[in-house]
Amino acid sequence: MLIERLSVRPAQVERGVWPWTVPAVAEIAARGVRLTSGIVVLMGANGSGKSTVLEAIAEQYGIDVRGGHGGRRYASELEPSPLGEALVLDRSIAGARMLRQKAKGFYLRAETAAGMLEFMTGAGVSGYGDKLSTEVSHGESYLQAISGRFAGPGLYLLDEAEGPLSFESTLQLLYRLQDLVADHDAQVIYATHSPLVAAIPGAQILEMTDDGIAERTWSELESVALWKRFLGRPDMFFDAQ
Repeated sequence: MLIERLSVRPAQVERGVWPWTVPAVAEIAARGVRLTSGIVVLMGANGSGKSTVLEAIAEQYGIDVRGGHGGRRYASELEPSPLGEALVLDRSIAGARMLRQKAKGFYLRAETAAGMLEFMTGAGVSGYGDKLSTEVSHGESYLQAISGRFAGPGLYLLDEAEGPLSFESTLQLLYRLQDLVADHDAQVIYATHSPLVAAIPGAQILEMTDDGIAERTWSELESVALWKRFLGRPDMFFDAQ
């Protein structure tokens, strides 16, 4: 593990203002959140704070918030987010060595992935694939970067990275993440809605709710229960309309 706990500098919390009004963020500010696994899955509905927390981690760790590999000059022209400025990462010994240009890892976020991958393949940056991202499908461009850049020690941040991937390709991604954590000083923090992603063995699952953050088992997740009901009787969900 590289990061063992998330907390916030109290003096930088602005009560009653976003993002401090988001229950999950408010809990991090009030009590902090301990990370207990090399793979952490953030679950929650839209607006629950998953992406906000993930972006803030990237800012504090030193990976460009627009995505891509770490260990390069932080190039974002964006102002740090309020949570990114205030967040404190309690690092392990291995994590403490990965600062600034030594901030190894990768940030794959759905919002900016297309532009980032197009830039990297167009510039011929190694590890992003032999084909331009404009010449392959969206999912194939993801897989090129995953196969070429998800290797070695570092912090791997993923925000709904399974979006353009098939079921089989999502499993390939999860296998790669398991290998990273097993073979290197690596940690994965993955924000998702997907029960498939949350099922990755050994993951700590943190569900972001209207009450804050709760640690769950896979079977306790509301999304898992909904998918089970839907797959058992999909017609019931449409008959109600």
